Amino acid sequence: MSAKAIVYTSNTGYTERYAKMLGEKTGLPVYALEEVGKKLEKGTPIIYLGWLMAGSVKGYNKAAKKYEVCAVCGVGLSDTGAMQEDVRKAHNLPADMPVFTVQGGMDLDKLRGINKMMIQMLTKSMTSKKDRTEGEDRMVYLLQNGGDYVSEEHLTVVLEWYNK
Repeated sequence: MSAKAIVYTSNTGYTERYAKMLGEKTGLPVYALEEVGKKLEKGTPIIYLGWLMAGSVKGYNKAAKKYEVCAVCGVGLSDTGAMQEDVRKAHNLPADMPVFTVQGGMDLDKLRGINKMMIQMLTKSMTSKKDRTEGEDRMVYLLQNGGDYVSEEHLTVVLEWYNK
């Protein structure tokens, strides 16, 4: 099944940027989930992108109820390629569903409410951890300082899958 569109949910803009980047590379139209309305018919095959929170891709369940999701891509704080199995488990995705994760970024000024509180708790937990890995050290840096890691390079595996 070939995707006919890209649908996304973004919190601070990093997922939206990836969705638009992917749209440029594939030629597929790009729609925000909350704005797609009647632009796509129910059951349309899509690639879904959403921001990651605790291993779950935001908006995925809503998108999957309306559209035929061909692949899912979570945008989060961790290194590209990390947490794919967490996403698969969180949404009970079949083994043949392509799952991708890419590193987005953190804009500390855009965090609000429960999301801000959860990031503060994660930061405290990560900074107190002994014997952190290199990836965890990069995560701590991102949590404390913010940063933007959006890059076309991170979409390479998604594009390789799409072009097959």
